[in-house]
Amino acid sequence: MNPLVSVIIPFYNRVDWLCEAVQSVLDQTYNNFEIIVVNDGSKEDVTDFLRKYGDKIIYRYKENGGAATARNVALEIANGEYIAFLDSDDIWLPEKTEKQITFMKERDVMWSHTG
Repeated sequence: MNPLVSVIIPFYNRVDWLCEAVQSVLDQTYNNFEIIVVNDGSKEDVTDFLRKYGDKIIYRYKENGGAATARNVALEIANGEYIAFLDSDDIWLPEKTEKQITFMKERDVMWSHTG
């Protein structure tokens, strides 16, 4: 069985970019993940985002404190064997997670990053 990956996405503004980021995770060839989105006090209306993705993500709201504090909130509720960070204005190519987990398992490493 493939290990669970907790994908942590802190969010402040540009909900349209957040939609693209979340969709890029949902489009992964690797499919054992949970997506945790932490709204870091954004004043944007996220109603449509939650209507579209609410049943596919774990969503939390917190007062603005910066991306690091939002990541810490997500880490407290994450269940994954692996943690992956994705900024809300970035996207992943479809095979990113599969390739990275395979690489880590083959080499018995607990930490890696991509650039």
